[in-house]
Amino acid sequence: MTKVHVVLRKEDIDEMALADGKVAVVFDILLATSSITAALSAGARSVIPVRDAEEAKEIAFRLPVGGYELVGEREGRTIAGFHPPAPLFLQTVCPGKTVVLSTTNGTVAIRRAQPARAVYAASLLNSPAVSEHICRWHREETIIAICSGSSGRFCLEDFYGAGYFVHCLIEQGIHAAELSDSATAAWLFYRQYSDERKAKEVLSASRVGRWMAAYGLEREVDYINRHGALSSVPKLELGPFGPELRDMAPTKVTKEGTSP
Repeated sequence: MTKVHVVLRKEDIDEMALADGKVAVVFDILLATSSITAALSAGARSVIPVRDAEEAKEIAFRLPVGGYELVGEREGRTIAGFHPPAPLFLQTVCPGKTVVLSTTNGTVAIRRAQPARAVYAASLLNSPAVSEHICRWHREETIIAICSGSSGRFCLEDFYGAGYFVHCLIEQGIHAAELSDSATAAWLFYRQYSDERKAKEVLSASRVGRWMAAYGLEREVDYINRHGALSSVPKLELGPFGPELRDMAPTKVTKEGTSP
């Protein structure tokens, strides 16, 4: 039985297969899952991933005034009345708040993954923490790493992120023989660009990375590229307003040993 598999786009998610006891780990490196990781690490109460702006507004209407932040983009453009889903910026507005997050790809992928036994959000920032948690609590289960992609297209940065996560699983004791071909391909790709300098080349060369550079968001990319800097473990749980991501990490520390 395949232990670890990588899905290349959210459109390729097999919901019936996920419902058969699988563990899903979703990647949207630029930007959704990196933003989720950063927000929870900075002290957000939870992140509610929604499919679109209309659902976000419906949920916000039921939340306490002053207790939430609307965050979102559609096809790369910040939604009117929402904050942009940028990790560095979010850390300044989300402590103590519920973040209602709507993105074109990442939050949609998380919601599509709901039939799985457990759903996590991972990024370059927190893959070591997520892999350690999964190997502790889901050691005998099949793990499906899901690359969100971009509006039906393959994304280089998500594939790299999934490869880093596979590498972290192997460091936790998962054997290479338990990888599917897609998981092996992602892992081998990561190994070619495993240090942060080379990883920056991958992120910057990607279509979304080029777009972020054109809009002066290089600092966000540099932050996202901090491999293993955060210990947040975002897991999808049923909350009072629907599915929400909560931090399962026992502590919130950075690589340097301080909270962000």
